[in-house]
Amino acid sequence: MPYVNIQITEGATREQKAQLVEEVTGSLVRVLDKKPEHIHVVIQEIKEENWGFSGRLTDDWKKNHNQSSEEN
Repeated sequence: MPYVNIQITEGATREQKAQLVEEVTGSLVRVLDKKPEHIHVVIQEIKEENWGFSGRLTDDWKKNHNQSSEEN
């Protein structure tokens, strides 16, 4: 029974998440010959303040990156 855990920052639409589940399931069916009814896909949405990137919290990194982009 395959179990797939996808962790993303918040912001994906319901339609985008449905597409992820469909495509991940399709890949496991095609590549590993698994039955769709045996596949579990969990999407965890994590607040950017709880996700680190490049040595900083993602929300702080984005603020700084966006300010730098606006200055150029």
